[in-house]
Amino acid sequence: MSATSFYNSSELLQLGFKKIGNNVQISRKASFYGAGNIAIGNNVRIDDFCLLSGKITLGNYIHIAAYSAIYGGTAGVTLGDFSTLSSRCTVYALTDDYSGETMTNPTVPAAFKNVTEAPVTIGRHVIVGAGSTILPGAHIGDGVALGAHSLLIKPADGWHIYAGTPAKKLKPRSQTLLEKEKQFLVSRKED
Repeated sequence: MSATSFYNSSELLQLGFKKIGNNVQISRKASFYGAGNIAIGNNVRIDDFCLLSGKITLGNYIHIAAYSAIYGGTAGVTLGDFSTLSSRCTVYALTDDYSGETMTNPTVPAAFKNVTEAPVTIGRHVIVGAGSTILPGAHIGDGVALGAHSLLIKPADGWHIYAGTPAKKLKPRSQTLLEKEKQFLVSRKED
């Protein structure tokens, strides 16, 4: 066993992910349910006490900070390259019916519940602020910044800043980082 708090490469392969890229750092304190449904790209870091469950696809250069959770269900959650979930974020591709017309929770058989599932797509260069929640069907365009403690219940147009409960579009976000991305990728080729 390694002295580091992250799994080593051979240990990562043993976890049974659908796909695992290079330079992946996953905390030994993170939890995975249905690892065979989770695909992880290159240069991904998943911190302590994160929980990933269901169909999930992570691109490259992604960070999922401590105490975050992604519930992909069968509909799935996709995070694009260079995206970030800050601490204590939760992404849901499925949810119970809260109307009172049906029962809820995983201990109740499906015949007595009404679970809604819809895919969630988080674009490239998206940063989700600490404590935010994203609900089923949300499509977050490239370059969106979602402020801390926000609730996203509908699509978010790319290259804008959103915040609030529910989240509202506040103003455009700079695209200067796209030039930084080009410089960064060129520097990586030189390594």
